[in-house]
Amino acid sequence: MDVLQLLVSGLANGCVYGLVALGFVLIYKATEAVNFAQGDFMMLGAFVTLGLVNPEYAGLPFWLALPLVFLLMGAIGYAIDATILRVVFGQSQTAIIILTIALGFILRFVAGAIWGHEPQSLHSPLALGDIRFGGVVLRTVDLAVIVVTLILTLLLWQFFQKTKVGLAMQAASQNQMAAYYMGIPVKRVQGLVWALAGIVAAVAGILYASKGALEPNAGFIGIKAFAAAVIGGFGSLPGALLGGLIVGVIEPFAGRYLPPGYSQIAPYALLILVLVFRPHGLFAQVRTKKV
Repeated sequence: MDVLQLLVSGLANGCVYGLVALGFVLIYKATEAVNFAQGDFMMLGAFVTLGLVNPEYAGLPFWLALPLVFLLMGAIGYAIDATILRVVFGQSQTAIIILTIALGFILRFVAGAIWGHEPQSLHSPLALGDIRFGGVVLRTVDLAVIVVTLILTLLLWQFFQKTKVGLAMQAASQNQMAAYYMGIPVKRVQGLVWALAGIVAAVAGILYASKGALEPNAGFIGIKAFAAAVIGGFGSLPGALLGGLIVGVIEPFAGRYLPPGYSQIAPYALLILVLVFRPHGLFAQVRTKKV
């Protein structure tokens, strides 16, 4: 029962990591850029939801606030691409990485200035209590995290494989100049990718805040999510989810069966092993880039 309890808890945490990792992969698949502010996007989406839902702020009904949160976070993602990222369009990956790291610091500062730095709790209907199966205690919010993550991953995979916009995003990732000459509006497509990544981050932030306290430094979860994306295979949507699940499961088992402190380094130890023995990730499919 102890093992099963740790497994369920780890899967729920891993789903949150996987959702943030999905944001990394979304932007990378379409633009070949790495957004190190994705964890801070998650944090901002959670705070925006808290500001709209909690009675000490706007006090809107939770289900009414959700479309507003998604619309706002999508608009923020699109605006960041249109006003900041396009300025460095064509520059080196190093410049984009430094820019997104700086953006993360700005988002943490803005969240702290508006909502404060003290931990707060989101009034979420997802946290309804516990469900008991024998000796295993399942929180409803953990089940909600797992179900939402699986559904969202499936929808995103179908989006990239079956829709014209998704195929256009992949074409822009393969070769931006060729995509442009084929009539694909590359800049608009990249803006839509950033908007979609903002919405996915908002979903992750809502689920994260439903599980526990929220404060501006929660965005540092993006470091673990980045490790999960690399472990799963940077560029694979299912791989991002599976990588998140692996990281999420490793942590509670390392904390339970290894000496104190090992749970914090276990995901990164696995990351090193993956980079040494399978550099493209556990679930990545290496493809030749078309030019």
